Amino acid sequence: MGIFNKIFGSEEKESKEEKKALPWQGLTEVSQLDGIAKASKTKIQAIFKHSTRCGISRMVIRNFENSFDLTEDQLDLHYLDLLNYRDVSSEVAAKFQVFHESPQFIIIKNGIAVHHSSHSAITPQVLHEFI
Repeated sequence: MGIFNKIFGSEEKESKEEKKALPWQGLTEVSQLDGIAKASKTKIQAIFKHSTRCGISRMVIRNFENSFDLTEDQLDLHYLDLLNYRDVSSEVAAKFQVFHESPQFIIIKNGIAVHHSSHSAITPQVLHEFI
């Protein structure tokens, strides 16, 4: 059946296309950080700092999205393009007291960063510890 899969497409390819896009919320303004801290009192907030020019960052976010298994009601996902919003990226580091890295994943609960990771340590499975 290998040749037919090449010609007509495989079921695996179809299931990947059917996977729903993650509910990323753009993080573009420093003023949003107070809202994230406040919202974290009742719902986990996660910030993904992504460098759009970095191949490693691109690979990490793709792997994250492919293995994400939570629902929208369990947490809010915030996406930060740190090249276009450097001021926001700097303020994230200061407000949540984490050293800047790229790519970087930060989990906010009760107004503070309870976890942060970078590069290959970024996985959605770590979220299960906090939900």
